[in-house]
Amino acid sequence: MTGCVDHPPPGYERSLTSVTADDAPRTARAPLIPKPVKRIAAWLAFALVVEYLVIPQIAGTRKAIHLLGRVNPLYLLAGFGLEAASIVAYGQLTRSVLPRRDPEHPSPSLWTIIRIQLATLGLSHTVPGGAAAGTSLSYRLLTDAGVDGTDAGFALATQGLGSAVVLNAILWLALVVSIPVTGFNPLYLTVALIGAVLLTAFALVVFLLTRGEQRAAAMLGRLTGRLPLVNGWAVERFVHRLAARLRELAADRPLMARAVGWAAANWLLDAGSLWVFVRAFGGHVGPVALLVSYGLANVLAAIPITPGGLGIIEGVLTSSLVGFGTARGIAILGVLSWRLVNFWLPIPVGGASYVSFKVAPPHT
Repeated sequence: MTGCVDHPPPGYERSLTSVTADDAPRTARAPLIPKPVKRIAAWLAFALVVEYLVIPQIAGTRKAIHLLGRVNPLYLLAGFGLEAASIVAYGQLTRSVLPRRDPEHPSPSLWTIIRIQLATLGLSHTVPGGAAAGTSLSYRLLTDAGVDGTDAGFALATQGLGSAVVLNAILWLALVVSIPVTGFNPLYLTVALIGAVLLTAFALVVFLLTRGEQRAAAMLGRLTGRLPLVNGWAVERFVHRLAARLRELAADRPLMARAVGWAAANWLLDAGSLWVFVRAFGGHVGPVALLVSYGLANVLAAIPITPGGLGIIEGVLTSSLVGFGTARGIAILGVLSWRLVNFWLPIPVGGASYVSFKVAPPHT
């Protein structure tokens, strides 16, 4: 059978050369913009239109135009400055809870921390439950900047829980002053219960890490050791290191005072920015009314329903300010102007900050 060759049918060679590019299978190209990014961008664009074109109609178009015509630009500039100062204060809070390192391995600079903070805000303002995604990004950027993983986790947990505790303390103090003057509101009870749950959880974590360290570490080590790809011994060691850092923080009273001070400054500067934006449109809010309204909105916004409390903060703040005597049109425009700087501006700025880490990573 050697030498026997099968010949192709007539016209086979011609049929190969006549195949056009349209007949050839096409290689699937990856889209320039991923679908999840498109969905998030569309959702944000819709929210932006509703917030700044639909909601102001509640105040009346003519009334809104009249208020916009008499806005004081110096107040707007001051409100922007207070919001920027609030971000700096939160960056200082982060630095205060990071461990002190030797001169050869210094902690990240304030500028690096602020860039991390802005990138975190940008992400947390774009996805529902964005606090978890933002914390994960912040952890990764801190470790990329040379911070030890345990120290980064401790700093993020401490600043998050500690800042929330300070916010609740500010709100409760404002409520103590406000209730005898303006009366009790059922919403106060809801917020007080949320705050109580938060404080209880915080106290439980502190107790487990300081008084029941051995038991908590062993229990978490056993539980996580049963999970795939998780080293229970490493988790147990991680808990011990967290407990040690917490004891160091508690023993350093000046450091504790600085951390509480920076957390309070972050909230009060942000609330001050809101006051200035309301004042820019001719409104006036007393300090107690401002802190009650601001505290209620931000405590309720901690429930992960929308990114950055979008819609929740605006609704609660506007209703509260109106309840305390602010004209509805002024309250709406003041809150929306403040949210433009507080919520929307960090999204593009945070994206640019994240890109800056890719272009020029911080020195470790």
